[in-house]
Amino acid sequence: MSEMFEIVAATPVAENLTRFEIRAPRIARKQQPGQFVIVRVHDHGERIPLTIAGSNPEAGTITLVVQGIGKTTRLMNSLEAGQFLLDVVGPLGQPSEIRQYGTVVVVGGGVGTAIAWPTARALRDAGNHVITILGARSKSLVILEDELRAASSDLFVTTDDGSYGRQGLVTDVLKDLLAGDKPVDFVLAIGPIPMMRGVAEVTRPYGVPTTVSLNSIMVDGTGMCGGCRVLVGGEARFACVDGPEFDAHTVDFAVLAQRNAMYRAAERDALDRFTQHPEQDRQRVEHTCQLARRHPELTESS
Repeated sequence: MSEMFEIVAATPVAENLTRFEIRAPRIARKQQPGQFVIVRVHDHGERIPLTIAGSNPEAGTITLVVQGIGKTTRLMNSLEAGQFLLDVVGPLGQPSEIRQYGTVVVVGGGVGTAIAWPTARALRDAGNHVITILGARSKSLVILEDELRAASSDLFVTTDDGSYGRQGLVTDVLKDLLAGDKPVDFVLAIGPIPMMRGVAEVTRPYGVPTTVSLNSIMVDGTGMCGGCRVLVGGEARFACVDGPEFDAHTVDFAVLAQRNAMYRAAERDALDRFTQHPEQDRQRVEHTCQLARRHPELTESS
């Protein structure tokens, strides 16, 4: 039987967004910025990829920021400290390439902000001048602003509705920076597909190296299922083992968006069933928790 993983803390940080601290000592010791885990909540649950937003090797915990969009993420966001996840597999994927570029612009949109946070810290620690742009639909959805401000030399916030920061898109700020006197040497963009595609098109005429982290569909996280196949430079790549970060100027975003939409109807049906009848899933979660409490040797603790 596999080990189970305790939720040490579950803190709401914005609408439908929860920050989890999960006890996973071995992952906490090994993870690097840009890597992710595959999580399964209970024995009949689907496997979902979640980027590691941070880790505390001394405490043996990893940080996950979960946006409750589909059935599994909403189920996970209903969990509390003291409950358990059945599976947390990782760290998976290639780490971010951290080196001294010079002036770096980190662009985070929505929950992509949580993914960008550890990489921004690592880029700062490598000696880069880090400028961060955070984008959200409204003020209530801006997350990790203080954390990213601490990791950045400059920070800009944009909101679609103008309720906080500058009204508009992250690309509006990026255009201003690229047209400014100080050259930009590298751009990292993580967020919704349209945002990442927009960033790629803005930086393309300037020839600025630009990296994106692709949030494609994943099942096993090892390259065996093929669900995360993406087109990069005209060639098929697997986001789980070759990525998740790729050269933005070579990614076929149209294919990525099409693949991510393949199961949208099934995802809606699953969410509707869960919303109307959550009892079965909650019972399975409780079964996992009871098993972990009866058999503490099955939980990861070292």
